[in-house]
Amino acid sequence: MSAPENSVPFLRIPPWLRTKIPCNQTYTATRELVGDLNLHTVCQSAKCPNMFECFSSRTATFLILGGTCTRNCAFCNIEPGDVLPPEPDEPARVALAAQRLELKHVVVTSVTRDDLPDGGSAHFAATIRAIRKILPDCTIEVLIPDFQGDAAALQTVINAGPNIINHNVETPPVHYSRIRPQADYEQSLELLRRVKTQDGISKSGLMVGLGETDDEVRGVIDDLAAIDCDIVTIGQYMRPSKGHPAVQRYVHPDIFEEYAAYGRSKGITHMFSAPLVRSSYNASMFVQEKQKAEQA
Repeated sequence: MSAPENSVPFLRIPPWLRTKIPCNQTYTATRELVGDLNLHTVCQSAKCPNMFECFSSRTATFLILGGTCTRNCAFCNIEPGDVLPPEPDEPARVALAAQRLELKHVVVTSVTRDDLPDGGSAHFAATIRAIRKILPDCTIEVLIPDFQGDAAALQTVINAGPNIINHNVETPPVHYSRIRPQADYEQSLELLRRVKTQDGISKSGLMVGLGETDDEVRGVIDDLAAIDCDIVTIGQYMRPSKGHPAVQRYVHPDIFEEYAAYGRSKGITHMFSAPLVRSSYNASMFVQEKQKAEQA
């Protein structure tokens, strides 16, 4: 059982999580482009520690369907609150941004929109189609919410033909009531299972440092392997503010390597496990690995 939040001692950030900020002209140009097109990125909204590196490399993860969320997951920095209707021209603006950034792999995610009948799935599909129209040769990855288990909503996204469908389980199921109270672990696994039944490429991820044990992490890996999940990411939870749960442990890079080795031993070929790994960090690496394997 994890310790109460107020009894968790202050933990200093270890050296392997201290990164240089490569802020340069490219970073500034990327930030200005996103602002000029009135787009949200999860890089900014979630205070991702890799934002400076990614923006400096002309990459970003687009956040559609607004900047406020209908859920209130404990780990997330995106604020819950009043939401606005989807913007009909947002898919075209995302596609234009991807074109101007000369992206070869586009990652699109969203806030969770439980207020919408389809959970925003039609907006995801419109965004995929808009990117395909303007960048027919690029690969597209979507990081989607659970759509409250709505199979028709998921099918709308599948039918739009993204290359990769990502849905994060985030943390072992025993911690859902504390960390992800409005979600359901089995429902998330079922979404990923449905992606695989239609020969889609599935991806999922989780964070460590929220009170889970290594055995619980291996249990999640077992569950993802059992549904033939293609790609799994594991990264270190970083507290966005004092209002968020305290970090209960900083996992050593060697342990992350052990998670990756365990996943591969269970048949998950593409394991990305390291302290600074995030769902969309270096997302194009999978595509590059897949292309190399096909050419071998």
